Amino acid sequence: MRSETIARNYAETLFELGERDGNTERYADLLDAVAAAIEQTPRVQAVLMSPKVPKSEKARILAGALRETPREFVLFLQAMIKRGRQQLLREVATGYLGLLDQKLDRVRAGVTLARTPDERLKRTIQDGLSRQLGKQVIPAFTVDPEILGGTIIRVGERVLDGSVRRRMTKLRRQLLS
Repeated sequence: MRSETIARNYAETLFELGERDGNTERYADLLDAVAAAIEQTPRVQAVLMSPKVPKSEKARILAGALRETPREFVLFLQAMIKRGRQQLLREVATGYLGLLDQKLDRVRAGVTLARTPDERLKRTIQDGLSRQLGKQVIPAFTVDPEILGGTIIRVGERVLDGSVRRRMTKLRRQLLS
């Protein structure tokens, strides 16, 4: 079975647990935090990904680190570890956020600008996208000075490129043809 399918199955299972327990949004935050901690902490990553550390020890360490979290969430993570699926945590978190976004009728958008936006510009872009798409938009802003100006927006598979660099490239092609 492909890793995307496995991760989606785990995300759906945790989502159902969260719905049943009323912790859907909390589980999203916890799962994202655990995945980020593993990605950003080399020692944690080394222990959890090492085949030399017994799975039972990994599960014990994880339970100790997550004492303040709901028991069902910890048991879910321990089940992933016991099945050797801890390397899929980021994919599971991404899938889980997708399910939560779908439930809450929202969409995530990547917004690339040539310079760092202030809070007012961020709010203007978010409000405009929300109006256009008819859903709450959660933007993730990045800065790429090479686009020269304008905006590139990514929503799912769609890319709307309104950058100055693209316009200049298009103009050059027209002039050369």
